[in-house]
Amino acid sequence: MHFTLRVWRQKNAQDTGHFEIYDIDGVSPDASFLEMLDVLNEKLIKQGREPVAFDHDCREGICGSCGMFINGRAHGPLRNITTCRLYMRHFRDGETITIEPFRAKSFPVIKDLVVDRSALDKIVQAGGYISVNTGSSPDANSIPVPKPAADLAFTYAACIGCGACVAACKNASAMLFTAAKVAHFAMLPQGQPERRQRVKRMVAQMDKEGFGHCTNTGACAVECPAKIPLTAIAQLQRDFIWANLSPDPHAASSS
Repeated sequence: MHFTLRVWRQKNAQDTGHFEIYDIDGVSPDASFLEMLDVLNEKLIKQGREPVAFDHDCREGICGSCGMFINGRAHGPLRNITTCRLYMRHFRDGETITIEPFRAKSFPVIKDLVVDRSALDKIVQAGGYISVNTGSSPDANSIPVPKPAADLAFTYAACIGCGACVAACKNASAMLFTAAKVAHFAMLPQGQPERRQRVKRMVAQMDKEGFGHCTNTGACAVECPAKIPLTAIAQLQRDFIWANLSPDPHAASSS
């Protein structure tokens, strides 16, 4: 297969950046998108040119590091997928493919297609800890968790922090990411002692990092590789309102 690639090249966050055009031939339809970029970089290195910088790690759709904008969509033309699980057979032979970094104020470009997503880590860090008994191991059934709650908590916990929700949102909102982290613990008894302060701290950190506001377009859920549902945002909104209207019984002891 033959492709024309329009790739965003940018030296650092201060550089204005620009698109460069590359032609690539002999691409296997069974090659992943990242493998295609590997082939491109081998070609550039042989020509004595600077290879394209892009993030990757597990290449199994687990780590969430391979985020990039492909033909105007986060992770490419398919719904709920990571870039490493996108294959070249999903494109037409001879197609022109535009490849850009995630565009968001809170995701400054490090180089080319690599962006700094540490703002998401700071939101998680703001959530703090959960209180657990560090003594002897409790019996398996001593803390009953209803199966529907356990299943829903697992759904929210599946978030891989790739940032596609931010990139897909017209406001660059991190609401789906933050909601998944909040709702995960809201479903479980282990997350209850710090529940009020957790949601307030994480929402405050999300705003501090410069993410936009949620206007419920749903684009985030469409692109999310982990298929985090919009119900997570509803759960966050309920918890946030509850946390601000109800007194925190743990506030005095934690201060």
